[in-house]
Amino acid sequence: MADPRFFKVAGPFSLEQLAEISGSEIGSNGEKSTEFYDILPLESATQTDVSFIDNRRYVDAFSVSKAGAILTPPELADQAPKGAALLITESPYTGYAKLTQAFYPIVMELDAVIDERAVIESSAKIGKNVTIEAGVVVKENSEIGDGTVIAANTYVGAGVVIGRNCRIGPSVTLSHCKLGDDNIIHTGVRIGQDGFGFAPGMPSHTKVLQLGRVIVGNDIEIGANSTVDRGAGPDTVIGDGTKIDNLVQIGHNVKIGQGCFLVAHSGISGSSVIGNYVMLGGQAGVVGHISIGDGAKITAQSGVSTSVPAGETVAGSPAQNAREYWKYLAVLRRLVKEKRGK
Repeated sequence: MADPRFFKVAGPFSLEQLAEISGSEIGSNGEKSTEFYDILPLESATQTDVSFIDNRRYVDAFSVSKAGAILTPPELADQAPKGAALLITESPYTGYAKLTQAFYPIVMELDAVIDERAVIESSAKIGKNVTIEAGVVVKENSEIGDGTVIAANTYVGAGVVIGRNCRIGPSVTLSHCKLGDDNIIHTGVRIGQDGFGFAPGMPSHTKVLQLGRVIVGNDIEIGANSTVDRGAGPDTVIGDGTKIDNLVQIGHNVKIGQGCFLVAHSGISGSSVIGNYVMLGGQAGVVGHISIGDGAKITAQSGVSTSVPAGETVAGSPAQNAREYWKYLAVLRRLVKEKRGK
């Protein structure tokens, strides 16, 4: 069970409700009215809990689990433990995600309060049911939409626009930006600071003023201590539904499409264009002024120096077609083994 000091469990839910929520079908041993009180890992779940499996690596734990109900793909159903009710779905992980939200719903502030220790300029426009905690600074001509929560010690710069039902974490800095609705901005995020722009020269470099903005769409999550630079002239843009991990750097003028995943420590240099549903693995780096096509996958620690076609998976540094790269590594290993054998 999740620590009750931090998480409040809802429910119970009947098996029929769980099937409806998760988009699954009730399989063997399923009694629709049976109730379940929590969602737990295979190893720790008991008869009153629901669990899930979506990876064959965990078949051993799955086959001996004590869970009362288990989300499972059809191809693993025959390896389920005896007595467990099965919730069969082609997408058990998505079903699991939906069930976590049911058992542990995110409760927004019901009694919206603006703390007297916040500093809010008189020209700022504050929507209905907004919560602003102690130490927050809201500068002139900014706008905060209905139902948004802003945690302690966050800075909202002049002219910044925040949409409806956003959750802005503590110690966030927002400047020169517009945020859409339903966004989650985690602790320590910096959005809208200067992009890295200088005209090289001797004896000193000349700063290029960054005159653009950051435009953040809807349903976007940005992880702790990530940074998004504002554009030099054109805007930096993040498309709807994109999810950004902790410690990610997005340079000025970057355009990111819809539904992308950017994993921790990845970085995108200025003026690159990222298509829709692109995935960047951990510590992947993208140079400036290139494009990555829709649905492309950049594996962890790849260094992308040229444009990537839509749908392609690349690996290595410099990044290349992943299959070719792995073939190259296999040949290299074989050569090393042959040399050692001589």
